[in-house]
Amino acid sequence: MYPRFDDAMVLQSTDGGFDANLNEHWTIGPKVHGGVMLALCAKAAREAYSHEGFEPVAVSADFLSAPDPGPVRLVTTVQKRGRRIGLVDVALSQGERICVRAVVTLGDPEHHVQPLLSANPVTALMSVEPPAHIEPIGPGHPAAAINNLARGCDIRPELTETVTESGAPVFKIWVRPKEGSVDVLFALMCGDISVPVCYAVDRRGWAPTVQMTAYLRGLPADGWLRVACTTTQIGQDWFDEDHTVVDSEGRIIVQTRQLALVPAQ
Repeated sequence: MYPRFDDAMVLQSTDGGFDANLNEHWTIGPKVHGGVMLALCAKAAREAYSHEGFEPVAVSADFLSAPDPGPVRLVTTVQKRGRRIGLVDVALSQGERICVRAVVTLGDPEHHVQPLLSANPVTALMSVEPPAHIEPIGPGHPAAAINNLARGCDIRPELTETVTESGAPVFKIWVRPKEGSVDVLFALMCGDISVPVCYAVDRRGWAPTVQMTAYLRGLPADGWLRVACTTTQIGQDWFDEDHTVVDSEGRIIVQTRQLALVPAQ
């Protein structure tokens, strides 16, 4: 049996919010993965709002500290109930320490109609399924020692990045759950699935995310998700990182942008 992403998203209702448990399977190194926490905050907001058909169409999260694997608490506050838009604040804490503060906008994602314009950067770069030479993260893979998500997720990164005409690196990753189906929360998590883009300039190590914003553009079809990760600028101290997540039908499902700290040399 593989760890199931659905199990990481289980919430127990309490006064003012929810309890959850993020175990060692959902970590990068010793710390809980940021995309998993963002997805959990999104689910807590959806549960607190409780409006049929509404999904977390935007999640803006500030990462204040990095929790260890184990129990966490999510306190939710509904700030707006509207006909088309809802707004929920979420604070994820461990013990007395607040780890993530998120603002979640809820609504009906635009998945029923064709977009008026879509400059999809992924479909021309990546096949629907990973090519045969792209190996999953597992025993013997360079990322296996640190990426514990690979216990429950089939993650297949291309180890050499593409470089655009502007000089920006593009990392390409195919991902799907080993057990269960792709859903909104899994797609949101995949908006933080890449190794940090600062690897392209040989800055490796812990690159803590300070702020991340995710947009849900539609409901994903089941199957492989294709993820392209790139950047606009890697500074001496700060870098930005963008993910575009496309489903098996070629539709943009999630877009994320984050601001993070460059690892020391």
